Amino acid sequence: MSSPSLLIRRARIVLPSGELIVGDVLTRDGQIIKVSPSDIDETSTRVIDADGLTLLPGVIDPQVHFREPGLEHKEDLFTASCACAKGGVTSFLEMPNTRPLTITQEALNDKLERASNKCLVNYGFFIGATADNLSQLLHARPTCGIKIFMGSMHGPLLVDPQETLEAIFASGEILIAVHAEDQSRLRQRREEFANIHDVAIHSQIQDNQAALIATQRALKLSKKYRRRLHILHMSTAEEANLLREDKPSWVTAEVTPQHLLLNKTAYEEIGTLAQMNPPLRTSHDNEVLWQALLDGVIDFIATDHAPHTLEEKAQVYPKSPSGMPGVETSLALMLTAAQEGRCSLAQVVNWMSTAVASAYCIPNKGLIAPGYDADLVLVDLNSRKKVRREELVTKCGWSPFEGWNLTGWPVTTIVGGEIVYDRGELNTKVRGKPLSFER
Repeated sequence: MSSPSLLIRRARIVLPSGELIVGDVLTRDGQIIKVSPSDIDETSTRVIDADGLTLLPGVIDPQVHFREPGLEHKEDLFTASCACAKGGVTSFLEMPNTRPLTITQEALNDKLERASNKCLVNYGFFIGATADNLSQLLHARPTCGIKIFMGSMHGPLLVDPQETLEAIFASGEILIAVHAEDQSRLRQRREEFANIHDVAIHSQIQDNQAALIATQRALKLSKKYRRRLHILHMSTAEEANLLREDKPSWVTAEVTPQHLLLNKTAYEEIGTLAQMNPPLRTSHDNEVLWQALLDGVIDFIATDHAPHTLEEKAQVYPKSPSGMPGVETSLALMLTAAQEGRCSLAQVVNWMSTAVASAYCIPNKGLIAPGYDADLVLVDLNSRKKVRREELVTKCGWSPFEGWNLTGWPVTTIVGGEIVYDRGELNTKVRGKPLSFER
């Protein structure tokens, strides 16, 4: 028996070509059935009048830290997926630095089970590399990739020795995603600046050179073994210029809205709320990263959603933890940039949906076309609204973009053909599905 259909009428639809048309979209059984510039004649259980709204593929956020299990006081899979739905994020890929760490098939299975019971949106999980879990990395399924922390990490997830990195890159075929900061340089600079408690020193300790050294190492290993490599949250002009000159076809990179839109001046305004890894850089880095994104040197956008409580963030540096939330604001931030002429609407769709699905080999996601999954978001590009702390649904309850006046806020978010968010109301009965990754 088929499930109820959903008909979206009179939306401004972003087609796979990037062209905008005004028309209708019909979904049934979780898939897009028809896209038409004229009225679709269909008796549907639910009809959405989208006149004046713009219909985009749902955002796929390829790097988040949702803190469950073990750190649920910061965030959990339910609250985070609610924040996703409100922000137009219909799928996410989550990182392994939970408690226990996601470094075994058992831990991966546990997360998948938790997500099936709690997540309003679709989900996938990385498995983390350690010095001694190579056999787990070779056989873990289903996973979007192997996460390597080359720096900015303590405990088993820190993988810095060259021989360990060599072994991981030389074995298997799963995508490797790297947090590229050089641990040796970070240790040296932490000692050098040990007695400074101004949070702004964070960007000097974890400087551009630390990022560049690690990215160079990862790129060299990827080329040596022809191993699929993804560089997470690229933050520096030097890294962007390196990839502009030397980027094999099997290498991809991402950038966060924070590294495009914020820089070191944010420390003066919001203090430790601006602290993240890798750190915020300079306005020059902002501009070079933007250009690399526009030119295709950087492939797509991720939030690196990494929440901490306000009490934790209020600690004096360096006790204050690094990380900030982002899934509720990322789409509106990028659509505001498009409205201001920094990029096009079609580019935002590619960076936040289409290119992510392509890079991670996620079938039937990231486009509005018949046969694709009905993961969609209707946004309002005709009005603006400020980011307000009291309106956020992430458990941590704050944003580094508080007070920013943004356009493109989601009005309705649809996951698998079901309305999960509509005009301020979440439908917490909806459950997303596990993502698949075709190799």
